[in-house]
Amino acid sequence: MGTSKKLSGKVMGYLILIGLVVLSWLIFKILTPHNFGSFSNMLNYFQASLIATVGAVGFYFVMVMGMFDFSIGANIMLSAIVGCVFATRFNMGYLGLIIGCVLTGAIVGILNGIFYVKLRIPSMIVTTGLALIYESIANYIAGGVEQTLPANIRAFGQMPWDIILALVACAVAYIFLNYTKIGTYTYAIGSDEFVAKNMGINRNYICLFDYLFISSQMSAKPYFIGSTGILLLW
Repeated sequence: MGTSKKLSGKVMGYLILIGLVVLSWLIFKILTPHNFGSFSNMLNYFQASLIATVGAVGFYFVMVMGMFDFSIGANIMLSAIVGCVFATRFNMGYLGLIIGCVLTGAIVGILNGIFYVKLRIPSMIVTTGLALIYESIANYIAGGVEQTLPANIRAFGQMPWDIILALVACAVAYIFLNYTKIGTYTYAIGSDEFVAKNMGINRNYICLFDYLFISSQMSAKPYFIGSTGILLLW
């Protein structure tokens, strides 16, 4: 009985969400019938939404625990620039783009987690301060010059690879949250940190991992941004 009620509640939530999307589409279609709602426009909107979707999936990990990460934008820009440098200046192509973005995102995540855990400063203050540092580093690496990717390594910004990348990111996050101990501990800490600590859950370890995971997820966003052309213009 309880399971069926929970399931029906989820279904109702999905139906409401879909209904709001359709309602929004109808409103804008009525207001601008000639400029909105065409298949090509809707496809462009969908591809653009994939960028925010991948970021939201990673951000969910930290939000579940009641924390914040205000360094997301700086992380994305820094990862994008480093990935572009690896791909173009070092002539590493797609391999350099992936390694540069993921490695930078992982380093940023570890730094965020370490500073938050060791200094015991509220997450929004720590990540805001670190965001300024990341932006400065990104500006220094870019040298005030527009960073772009050549046309032959922009596949991640086009169908079907952008959809595949988004689905993989969502699948990985779903598996971690629902089928691993780390996901269970993340929910436990977010539900009641005191009880979770009494159960023997190492909150600092989980926080560090979640910051690492969110930054690694965010490092996938530069694939979309960079693969559409311009990475950053300071």
